[in-house]
Amino acid sequence: MRILSAFCGAVFIAAALSPASAAEPAATATEKPAEATAANTSAENRLDALFVELKRERNEKAAERIAGRIWEEWSRSGSASIDLMMGWSKTAMDSKKFDVALDFLDQVVTMKPAYAEGWNRRATLHFMMQNYAKSMSDINQTLQIEPRHFGALSGMGQIMKDTGREELALQAWQRVLDIYPMMRSAQNEVATLSEELAGEGI
Repeated sequence: MRILSAFCGAVFIAAALSPASAAEPAATATEKPAEATAANTSAENRLDALFVELKRERNEKAAERIAGRIWEEWSRSGSASIDLMMGWSKTAMDSKKFDVALDFLDQVVTMKPAYAEGWNRRATLHFMMQNYAKSMSDINQTLQIEPRHFGALSGMGQIMKDTGREELALQAWQRVLDIYPMMRSAQNEVATLSEELAGEGI
């Protein structure tokens, strides 16, 4: 499904375990608090700069590349153990072994509750299982940590649409476009929902 790709497919691609991430030791185990704080600040600065670029970019393909770099930043947990479980959860989800994937992701969000991508991955899993209430709960957790998470907002828009709440779906997709103006799926959803709601008002 084209719309789901923003919420689901891109998450899988960006969060796939890389050899480099698997080899890295957990930051909490090897870095001093000051070094960890500096690393977090550097990551936040990189993300801030990328979001400025994403909002300004008017070429769709260039915007997709910037969005991909943002996903790369989001996927960095700083923990080899978390990276492994995220990789295992992806493999289980690809094989439709949802219970196995859920076990891994429950451990991820318990071990590192400040890791937005853990919550977002679990939200995606619940969406695939059609557990919309649980998916929305995890989306809200994701957005508390990273309010600019256009993947989570896309998932919110899709859930609202699937459950017949078109006005809320439109608001979610508009929030996506405020962050990522060139996301084609969000543009299409805003156009379609706006027409449908305008027709209902006539």
